[in-house]
Amino acid sequence: MSSNKDETQQLIQFVGTKLRELRKEQKLSLEDLAAKTGVSKLTLGNIERGETNPTLGMIWKVANGLSVPLMALLKPENNINILRAGKGPKLFGNDQEWVIEPLFNDLRGSTEMYRAYLQPRCKYEPEAHHPGAIEIATVMAGEVEITIGESSYTLNKFDSIQFVASEQHSYTNLTDEQAVLHLAINYK
Repeated sequence: MSSNKDETQQLIQFVGTKLRELRKEQKLSLEDLAAKTGVSKLTLGNIERGETNPTLGMIWKVANGLSVPLMALLKPENNINILRAGKGPKLFGNDQEWVIEPLFNDLRGSTEMYRAYLQPRCKYEPEAHHPGAIEIATVMAGEVEITIGESSYTLNKFDSIQFVASEQHSYTNLTDEQAVLHLAINYK
């Protein structure tokens, strides 16, 4: 149990340190970044100091405001990465209805990969990504309705979809079993 707590604390510290580093690289004050992201200056400062566990939605907003992929705030860069099943960091939704497992980002930071687990009948609605982003989703288990803007598409096991990810989108598990997706996001 404490190992998960330790991993969470390490992730919180990494996010804060990386946020400060990226903000300073872009010569932004906390106030400037707050205006770009809609996240308060106080909350941004707390994240940078590792004093709060930011929600995934907050991290998306900050990444979009900094025009960097989400993974730039979540994972250190290495030349070779092996991720063992169930061993990587996880981001949980309310009541753990969904879990996002960051997998990889390329070394240039333009593509990210995730595994998403959706509990029966739950909906995962991520923040829209910044302009030019393309998302590819493949259903690995279950049946998932993907809504992009006003249009919905039902995908079954091993079906895939590609779309412009700057448009609001969501994933809904249509079954009474856990659904699993692989998501790839390319930022241009």
